[in-house]
Amino acid sequence: MAEKTSKSRPDVGGIGISNPQRVIDQRSGATKLQLAQYYLAVGDWLMPHLTQRPLSIVRAPDGVDGDSFFQRHCGRLKMPHMRVLDKSLDPEHARLIQADSITAVVEAAQMGTVEFHTWNARSDRIDRPDRIVFDLDPDPELPWSSMIDATRLTLDLLSELGLKAFLKTSGGRGMHVVVPISRRHDWECVNSFARSVTERLAAQSPDQIVAKMGPKNRVGKIFVDYLRNQRGASTVAAYSVRARPGLPVSVPISLDELEKIDGANQWTIHTLQQRLESAKSDPWAEYGSTRQGLSAALLKAVRCDA
Repeated sequence: MAEKTSKSRPDVGGIGISNPQRVIDQRSGATKLQLAQYYLAVGDWLMPHLTQRPLSIVRAPDGVDGDSFFQRHCGRLKMPHMRVLDKSLDPEHARLIQADSITAVVEAAQMGTVEFHTWNARSDRIDRPDRIVFDLDPDPELPWSSMIDATRLTLDLLSELGLKAFLKTSGGRGMHVVVPISRRHDWECVNSFARSVTERLAAQSPDQIVAKMGPKNRVGKIFVDYLRNQRGASTVAAYSVRARPGLPVSVPISLDELEKIDGANQWTIHTLQQRLESAKSDPWAEYGSTRQGLSAALLKAVRCDA
């Protein structure tokens, strides 16, 4: 909780929050102060998904009903607690940024940040990704049951390829299927594998899944987005808020919870704490210790597509 250091700038985790009662979400009435307090409260859950990874942020200075913009380089960013990475990691742009402490996260929220997205690689070996992400993006007109079916098809194929996957809600309309891997493969290999999985899914279930992006291609279908696996791409982090009405959150779930939830935006900054407090276990408890090679899986995937 915030401790009042002054009437105008209450303290949240060592960061003074200006305009604390400014409403940033008209639907829920959530304030800037409540967003900062949310991030401080979930810090122990959030930080393992942020530390050591290049970061992109979505800033919405006028709230989620106003304009927002995506930022992944420091530029003129005035966040002293945010780590600025070495220029050599992305030499053609301004330096990449990284949040290695909850103080940096709250500071970013103070500067109008709502969402936190991370790369699929850590900054100490940025050329070797350590996860693959499939972002299931549906036609908005589809019922939630279609998303459940497509997610199960994706999980089944990955299991067939000998890979263990983890699930989280996107906080929007879709699901994220996350596959932790060992840091042995380069971006080209990982992206090729992810694309082959999506193409295989589309070939197996053409009435449900499409391998081409764009609204016109996914009418009545779900695009299993493999493009998150290119160098420089990022995905919203687990426990990050989304800059959408209601302030939903991207939340890890267990595989057996998939049929039990009502949608990808089920939890918000106002309801997630209850889930965390009542949880019997972390649905991603085994994520950190799961490291898998792609060699055998890649061969199988290529063979399937041949």
